[in-house]
Amino acid sequence: MVDENIVKKVCKELNLTYRQLGELIGYSEGRLKQLAITEPGEQVEKVCKLLLKVNELETELKKQNELKKLLKDFIS
Repeated sequence: MVDENIVKKVCKELNLTYRQLGELIGYSEGRLKQLAITEPGEQVEKVCKLLLKVNELETELKKQNELKKLLKDFIS
């Protein structure tokens, strides 16, 4: 099975356009469109993986903060 292109994956998971992703990582929309159909390269792959990890950690932190608030409300 072939892995999904990392540029496409990041755009899909973070609900970003190529333009928005490009603004985040310093690439043009056109270049990202090219990278979405070819091999993105090590630098782009690493930054995309970091964006996915940051998103994962932010989601986890949000869940923990919600739980913390619920526990505080329950104790009060």
